[in-house]
Amino acid sequence: MKATQVPEIAGAYLFEPTPYADERGFFCRTFDADVVRSVGLDPNAFVQDSVSRSVRGVLRGLHLRSGAGEAKLVRCSYGEIFDVVVDLRPDSPTYRNWTSFELSGDTQKTVYIPAGCAHGFQALTEIADTSYRIDRQHDPSEDVTIAFDDPELAIPWPLQVTSMSQRDREAPSLAEVLKHQEG
Repeated sequence: MKATQVPEIAGAYLFEPTPYADERGFFCRTFDADVVRSVGLDPNAFVQDSVSRSVRGVLRGLHLRSGAGEAKLVRCSYGEIFDVVVDLRPDSPTYRNWTSFELSGDTQKTVYIPAGCAHGFQALTEIADTSYRIDRQHDPSEDVTIAFDDPELAIPWPLQVTSMSQRDREAPSLAEVLKHQEG
């Protein structure tokens, strides 16, 4: 497994495992504490694992947490997703930058998303399972959502959105969220 720093988002990393394939399928390590530690992250900091299943076209996000935020490792364990990270840390050298990744069950790549960054994804396959390893227990009172189609971000989502939560549909603009966080 190798770790590569993501240049568009300070402190973000892409972890790429080495799948071993044969006639049965494949096997690969999706988490390695030594590799995580090698980039300065505490592998023991992660306290919660979650998974979501989405169908093609479903969009989830853009989500982040207020307060101390939350860091997370995100991986598509089955299918394929278009994954987006937006840096919303005012002191970051990559503040307001965003980047995207195609994550898939075939590659098992994992993205480390630092606390203070928004995250969202769209399912590209009929079924896409997305796994999260999070460094804080979830507190719904800290949930923040930003409009996925915010013109300031201009994220080119690859598919027409087929479904999203009411919270995501009614999400405020990036400018509104930032104004609220400053106030």
